[in-house]
This record gives sequence, C-alpha cells and structure tokens, in this order.
Amino acid sequence: MPNSKGDPRVLFVMNLVLSFAFASLAVWGLSYLGLVAFTWQTVAAAAGLVMVLTYLVVW
Repeated sequence: MPNSKGDPRVLFVMNLVLSFAFASLAVWGLSYLGLVAFTWQTVAAAAGLVMVLTYLVVW
C-alpha cells in the first residue's frame, strides 16, 4: 500500500473542512483590519478558492 493515495471522498472532506477553517480565519483577520466584511458568503467564496488552489497544487 505504499502507492495508495487514500479514499478520494475522505481527501475531499478533509480539504473542505481545512479550507473552510483557513478561510474563516483569513476572512476574520481581514475584517478585523477593515479590509473585507465578514459574511458567510465571503467565507464560502474564500474556502472554494482555497480548495481549488489546493487541488491544482497537489494535482
């Protein structure tokens, strides 16, 4: 099993959770600085962007 990359569903969920956590922290920090308003739509957009970037970097 040294060549196993794991179950893609588990990797997707892990990427989703970690991207959401990172995006929440990043948007909160930017809203603290007054650069962006903290909304769940902004967090979701940032999480989606982080997920896509992660997929492109790992792929």
